[in-house]
Amino acid sequence: MTQVVTRGPVSATATQQRKRKPFLIDFYSTAVGKKYVMAITGLIGVGFVVVHMIGNLKMYIGLVNHHGERVYDIDIYGEFLREILVPILPRTVFLWLMRFVLIGAVALHLHAAYSLTVINRKARPVGYKSSRDYVVANFASRTMRWSGIIVLLFILWHLADFTWGWVNPDFVRGAVYRNVDASLSRIPVSLLYIVANIALGIHLFHGFWSMFQTMGWNSPRFNQWRRAAAIGIATLIVVGNVSFPIAVQAGIIEI
Repeated sequence: MTQVVTRGPVSATATQQRKRKPFLIDFYSTAVGKKYVMAITGLIGVGFVVVHMIGNLKMYIGLVNHHGERVYDIDIYGEFLREILVPILPRTVFLWLMRFVLIGAVALHLHAAYSLTVINRKARPVGYKSSRDYVVANFASRTMRWSGIIVLLFILWHLADFTWGWVNPDFVRGAVYRNVDASLSRIPVSLLYIVANIALGIHLFHGFWSMFQTMGWNSPRFNQWRRAAAIGIATLIVVGNVSFPIAVQAGIIEI
């Protein structure tokens, strides 16, 4: 006679279902999710840099009549940013909300970039066999990594220079035109801004190009357009931003 063996009751631990993570967190835990975050936060960064550069071009307008006074147009623009949505929101609140969005985008961009680097190293622990393969396969990613570090350090300097005034001895809060002239009148600082914005242009070029591939918009029919758009955006930003230290050193912008 065959003996039938019956299993005992399954433990509560075994029957308990794994708690599912929220969709966005679960998606971000994948390499594809991190690439999407890189692309979206990068697009936010590109938008900010373009708008910021366009606003700064008001430096070239110089003095204008405003409520019966001669004031610098860039200073009026700076005050406008602090007054957005007033009186619906208190003064500078909307400006700080935009800053928090940018800070969050930068933090996510950095975390996703670091996480993808770790994933890539684990996936390919052995280096490329030839220097030619290394250059072809890794030039863009290597450039992005180093240019990204330079841009991050530059952002911190830029804030300390024009927002907090820590590294600008002649800083006057709210006096944008004066602060730009006082800061970029120093040759080492002008050189720093030129080098940093060239690095920013390189970073934007590779980032804008790879963003389309990440989003799945990678068709041979559009590659020429993608390249032209990436070059155009990067060139616009570099020329616009580099023009400021050059203009100050040439005496075009001065108090």
